[in-house]
Amino acid sequence: MAIDFSKITSSAYVVEEALLRKNLELIQAVQERAGVKVILALKGFAMWRLFPMVGQYLAGATASSLHEARLIAEEMGKKAHTYAVAYRPHEFQEILQYSSHITFNSLSQFECYKGQARAAGASIGLRVNPGYSEVEVALYNPAADGSRLGEAPANLAGGLPLEVEGLHLHTLCESSAEAFEHLVAAFEAKFGQFIPQLQWVNFGGGHLMTRKGYDIDRLVAALVRFREKYQVEVYLEPGSAIAWETGVLVATVLDIVDNHNIKTAILDVSFTAHMPDTLEMPYRPRITGAVPPNEHIHNYRMGGTSCLAGDFMEVYGFEQPLQIGQQLIFEDMIHYTTVKTTMFNGVHHPDLCLWTEDQQLQVLRRFDYQDYKNRMN
Repeated sequence: MAIDFSKITSSAYVVEEALLRKNLELIQAVQERAGVKVILALKGFAMWRLFPMVGQYLAGATASSLHEARLIAEEMGKKAHTYAVAYRPHEFQEILQYSSHITFNSLSQFECYKGQARAAGASIGLRVNPGYSEVEVALYNPAADGSRLGEAPANLAGGLPLEVEGLHLHTLCESSAEAFEHLVAAFEAKFGQFIPQLQWVNFGGGHLMTRKGYDIDRLVAALVRFREKYQVEVYLEPGSAIAWETGVLVATVLDIVDNHNIKTAILDVSFTAHMPDTLEMPYRPRITGAVPPNEHIHNYRMGGTSCLAGDFMEVYGFEQPLQIGQQLIFEDMIHYTTVKTTMFNGVHHPDLCLWTEDQQLQVLRRFDYQDYKNRMN
């Protein structure tokens, strides 16, 4: 049964519990078939009230900061697989308390902290960069020339330190099973000589296995081949796949502005504050009921509520004219959206809601003036 939007006060992010569970069941099946472990990347989905549910299906979670590692420990009850581009010295001992695995971005970071990590009993990893990616948007390509993310093959010409138990790499973004096969081939070509000394390999994120049409069988086969060939533990840490198409952002039309024959529907949400990837990546969000614009229908820009001049999306078409007070639904607005919101301009922050499997609305968090004020304090 679909969400009853009449029960929702705009603006609000709404996660459908049944759809989230469906994704988790699919991912659990991949784990079991391939004999690998899939862990949640908090950078893609961090609604911690749902961590107990996520923890029923996944093997754990990955963190990139002290706060993420602590949140995983406190709300999922598991130690984190922690990787950071660089660790802050005064935080490292506390990070170790919450982490089963510690991955370093560079050999210099490894040399700096390896003693503390070994003393804490953490499994030590090193991020490597095979220089290969099929990601076309530069902002999201971790393998671009000059990337700061991971050691290049040339930097390991002297060998891999014996204390390193695992290698971590991440070069995909909402990619296919075929792209994963290509990544494995690039990894083997650049770093294959080190794999026999490893206990684990983490292939990072970007494995969009919950997208319709994704070739699950091909992914499973590639994972099984690699795991059986090298006899290592294999981890995946998808960000988008967990919450892919599990919820929406509910908005309302506050005004309609007509300027130079361009009509703009002013909404009670902001693209820069509440959907930043639509401007950064960029990608065009889907709106329920909208169609490609043409001269025979009603066309509107979507305008955000902040004062940023570029806080808008170009024209959408509608069969009927929009009305002030009308509700609009932005689809697939949970992954990499709820985690990146800001309170820029003091604009109203959408509620965080759950539409439960028994058709009830739970408001998990409602933001107010004190939330904004405390961020500035």
